[in-house]
Amino acid sequence: MDSWLRSRAGSALDSSAVVDNAVRVGGRRKIRLLARSLLVLGGIVTLIGVVLLAACLKDDLTIEKRLGKATAEVVSVDFQRTVVRFATPDGAVHSPEQGVLYPAGLERGQLVRIEYDTADPELARVAERTWTLAVLPISTFLIAVWAVLLPLVWWVRRRL
Repeated sequence: MDSWLRSRAGSALDSSAVVDNAVRVGGRRKIRLLARSLLVLGGIVTLIGVVLLAACLKDDLTIEKRLGKATAEVVSVDFQRTVVRFATPDGAVHSPEQGVLYPAGLERGQLVRIEYDTADPELARVAERTWTLAVLPISTFLIAVWAVLLPLVWWVRRRL
């Protein structure tokens, strides 16, 4: 009888170890999933930054391909966009709906030299400002994102 109790107790202990191990493995999977999700999030944010830089470069190349120059008046300055108004050599007055590219430092009422795409005057930028102005803010933002994410992933992985 005594040996029967011992064998039952031993098997009970073994099954609790299996259950305990299963809980640990399930928790590890969740932590790994969280760490991978954070890395994927960082990758998506990085991809968006790279695509944004590529879009700036594409717009600049389009403007340079059919370059037109004009003097524009700054009509309004908002957080989202800076609207300018300028006349093209054919006498048409344009005011790009999406605003002018690279508008840092412009003020309402100011006259500024701009460059635009002669085939699409809606695409305009402040003269002599290019996509390289976007490199610093985007790269700084991406460095900050990874400076937060990498230690966070390391901390989460240590919880394994």
